[in-house]
Amino acid sequence: MVVAPNEERGAHVDPAALEALRTRLQTYMVKKGLRSTAQRRLIIDTFFEGAPHMTIEDLLQKVRNHDRGIGYATVYRTLKLLAECGVASERRFGDGLSRYELADEASAHHDHLICLRCGKIIEFEEPRIEQLQDEIAEKYGFLITSHKHEMYGHCADCQRARKESGEDLDELDE
Repeated sequence: MVVAPNEERGAHVDPAALEALRTRLQTYMVKKGLRSTAQRRLIIDTFFEGAPHMTIEDLLQKVRNHDRGIGYATVYRTLKLLAECGVASERRFGDGLSRYELADEASAHHDHLICLRCGKIIEFEEPRIEQLQDEIAEKYGFLITSHKHEMYGHCADCQRARKESGEDLDELDE
């Protein structure tokens, strides 16, 4: 699966998996005695329909298209609630921002390529990497319970733009 930064989730998430996440959230909220307010529902629905790897600011901008009265703190608390109950996973890609993705996407293991220039995040699955990780763990008698694999560099579009502008590709990291 390859996902660019502004691509919508849509076809990438199984509707049954989304329903299971909604049920998990609903059960958690009832257990904790939390209300399902109109603002909270709007934030949750927007998150479920939105692009993967959303920041709080991304989500705030989207929900304010429907309700200008929703504040940063409300979006922040709602995303923390989603992470707390296992519906969302918080990810950090080295740029100081927290990004959130559906836990369904996070548990269906994938790795990330992150462009240092434009911020594009490409998700991919590569069985050979998974196999090599298992072999390394076995070699050292290590039981892996989880891992994150993130590779940083420059996407094809940014490399092409630098080349077309005459900039030296060897200076991409400077």
